[in-house]
Amino acid sequence: MKTFLAVDIGASSGRHMLGWMEDGQIRMQEIYRFENGMISRDGRLCWDVDRLFREILEGMKKCRSLGHIPESMGIDTWAVDYVLLDRDDRLLGPAVGYRDSRTRGVDEKVYALVPEEELYDRTGIQKQIFNTIYQLMAVKEQEPKLLERAGAMLMIPDYFHFLLTGKKGTEYTNATTTQLVNARTGDWDRELIKKLGFPREIFQEILDPGTVLGELTEEIQKEVGFNCRVVLPATHDTGSAVLAMPCQEETGLYISSGTWSLMGTEVKKAVCTSQARMANLTNEGGYERRFRLLKNIMGLWMIQSVRHEDQDTYSFGQICRWAEENREFPSRVDVNDESFLAPASMKAAVKEYCQKTGQKIPRTTGEIGAVIYQSLAECYGRTAKEIEAVTGEHYNSIYIIGGGANADYLSRLTAAAAGRRVSAGPTEATAAGNLAVQMKTAGLFESLKEARTCIRQSFPVKTFEPDTGVSAQ
Repeated sequence: MKTFLAVDIGASSGRHMLGWMEDGQIRMQEIYRFENGMISRDGRLCWDVDRLFREILEGMKKCRSLGHIPESMGIDTWAVDYVLLDRDDRLLGPAVGYRDSRTRGVDEKVYALVPEEELYDRTGIQKQIFNTIYQLMAVKEQEPKLLERAGAMLMIPDYFHFLLTGKKGTEYTNATTTQLVNARTGDWDRELIKKLGFPREIFQEILDPGTVLGELTEEIQKEVGFNCRVVLPATHDTGSAVLAMPCQEETGLYISSGTWSLMGTEVKKAVCTSQARMANLTNEGGYERRFRLLKNIMGLWMIQSVRHEDQDTYSFGQICRWAEENREFPSRVDVNDESFLAPASMKAAVKEYCQKTGQKIPRTTGEIGAVIYQSLAECYGRTAKEIEAVTGEHYNSIYIIGGGANADYLSRLTAAAAGRRVSAGPTEATAAGNLAVQMKTAGLFESLKEARTCIRQSFPVKTFEPDTGVSAQ
């Protein structure tokens, strides 16, 4: 039996998922899990990439102990964050995370060199103050000697793949989130990079999902006890999740629901119009050089933060139930307001927003949960209309994929707010998409459509109607 290993690392945890085909369906088994989160280092919020790589290796050793040596493996993570390597391939400085405040005000430095409208026309990427372009500008302004010493820039999953194989490259779906890739050519925008004053030599060749990067180095083979191919999945976790969207039509609206909610649709050509820019829609790269026309929405980070403030005493299911019991609570927040990005207290941030806007202030966890869940659903409903206005298409269904597909209450709210059917699942969409690329590279699928059909048949999907809210498998 051929097995494949998907290493899926999110902002709060990572896991190793072993996958294989059985009776025409994809089967998956979680064999290793570890915690993740930003740490404070020299006054910055950073990722502990050394520890994360040790966890990657520990999970690979688990394959050996279970007697399942994978044909290939691939790693996906969140987007926009990166490391710099010196000319001897040594790490330069910490891996600063996207929630760090160093990019505050840096957008004006960028726009002084490249106007915002031109930037969007070139890249099709929405403004997010934590995008790689602003992070690099922050380094240029605050720590210019780091850039002077840099020999390479690698996105976080590309760095881990480099440590495994000794080979550098930048996978396409994640590269586009830097806001430095030209939407028309699909390659680094060298003219843009020159205007911004970034060293052009640090940017690596852009590689498509499905590229066989290489095999494990001898050192890694000795460490984990086996050799296998490293195949690039869509290394941006949302790219992998959307790849696993179980749509039966050509395309549809999706919400990749987890720490963030990424809501959008697939298009074959980037939409770089002023209407799309004003709606703050982004054109991230997708599998087979498609584009994921989407909007970043704060997502379940808000609920996760509330839960942490209660010392994780209550399950997400319990918070959901309390929120539903308080469904008549009238207040709403703008979930994309910057006050919710990294507050010291999410509960306090929600209360302060309601007070500032003259609304009833929630007091209990259930009332705060009700405000967040209903605000998210209403944001989804508005975003669906914005995407339809920009594309000129009508979408009958919304596919919720990822961990948030477990939140039935949010799915019912979304169906009602958007006025269309919601299909929720698979919850393990990112791992399924990662595995699907590896399996297609190994010849188990002939096309993306075949892979998506298999995914729909392999994992449970619930449906919620907009009028009744009734769900069914």
